[in-house]
Amino acid sequence: MNMTTYSRGQKGKLADLGSGHVFNVDVEIAANGASVDVSCFGLDANDKLSDDRYMVFYNQLASPEGAVRLNQSPGRASFAVNLDQLPASIAKLVFVAAIDGAASMRTLGASALTLGSALRFPWSGADFGDEKAVIVAELYRRDGQWRFGAVGQGFSGGLSALLAHFGGAEAGSSSKPATPAPTPMSTPAPAPVATPAAPRVSLSKITLDKRGDKVSLDKRAGGGYGRIHVNLNWNQAAIAPPPAPSTPPPAAAARGGGFLDRLTSMAGDLAHKAGEMANKAQASRKGRTGIDLDLGCMYELTDGRRGLVQALGNTFGDYERDPFIKLDADDRTGAAANGENLFINGERFDQIKRAVIFSFIYEGAANWSVTNGVVTITAPGQAPVEVKLDGGDRQIMCAIALIENRGGQLVITKLAEYFQQQGTTSAHELMDRHFGFGMRWKTGSK
Repeated sequence: MNMTTYSRGQKGKLADLGSGHVFNVDVEIAANGASVDVSCFGLDANDKLSDDRYMVFYNQLASPEGAVRLNQSPGRASFAVNLDQLPASIAKLVFVAAIDGAASMRTLGASALTLGSALRFPWSGADFGDEKAVIVAELYRRDGQWRFGAVGQGFSGGLSALLAHFGGAEAGSSSKPATPAPTPMSTPAPAPVATPAAPRVSLSKITLDKRGDKVSLDKRAGGGYGRIHVNLNWNQAAIAPPPAPSTPPPAAAARGGGFLDRLTSMAGDLAHKAGEMANKAQASRKGRTGIDLDLGCMYELTDGRRGLVQALGNTFGDYERDPFIKLDADDRTGAAANGENLFINGERFDQIKRAVIFSFIYEGAANWSVTNGVVTITAPGQAPVEVKLDGGDRQIMCAIALIENRGGQLVITKLAEYFQQQGTTSAHELMDRHFGFGMRWKTGSK
């Protein structure tokens, strides 16, 4: 089926486009260095957000029944949509993009929204001026059928103003509508009619901008921090330019995938026979040109034991038992839409002293500047903490963030420390020395 191209203001029935009710809505944005948040508002028949659970965005990644689910990666937001699962109270889904900081929509490059394989709606910053947001498109019910509308309407305010526009209110805001002063009347004024309170949504998001920036998380009412989710995402299609002729390639690169080092813990050797796996991994990567990042962490427990969690060497950890840290199954294709994920058992955080979250370039030329990498750390009921991999050069390894237990308080610090192999000393080992874990290392593979 050929994809139909829509222009601003164009509308059509999904049935006429050959689309069913289950598809992805992908919003690709050329942000040009700006920070852009893409969200979906589920509105009622009055075009209002009457239920705050149907605002799907960085702080709430799915609607209650999962009819709308968001996966984010740099420059792209993908919404998995199942219209048949939406309750009858939701009559419209509106997709919006809001820009942070001093930038405006005019700074964006060529962007587009696609609906499955049915249609594409291209737009760009050239279509706008100094607006801080854009209502990109909408899906709506009419006469018993779902339709699509390409909106492309600029909006002066940011995400908070969009929330207010759709009838919601930002959590924590103390603003109330002004009450008019009473005027003398001969008869009592009619009693005011009660109106439902606007749904209150937390738009809070914490970005650790500079090396050394810190934030503390609050324990839940019952104690503990719940399931802490560490997500690494990046521009997986990025192709790093080749090194300048005067810059020799890293010595480890010549070993074709054996340049990565794995831990053998202080208590014993976790030696892994990696030859066959390395051959398979190398064969499976032939023909790929993008950059593949791997996520991992070095940890220290409160009893002094230290170790490593990473895909390399199949040391994936354990969530329910020590080290209470587990890496999700590694995507060896490098193409997973939701990046790499690591989970920390916040109910057992009293057993963890510290964890250094790191990433290394497993496939592709070492060049952090083209990855647009970002780590997001989320805990239940708390604002997500964002750390961007916005430094470095051609080093292979980045220590991203430190999660530590300070007297029972969970503290996150941006590290942004980069490491490169020196002779036969791997980047892993150099990072270990820098943070004083004191592990034994040997060559490994995944």
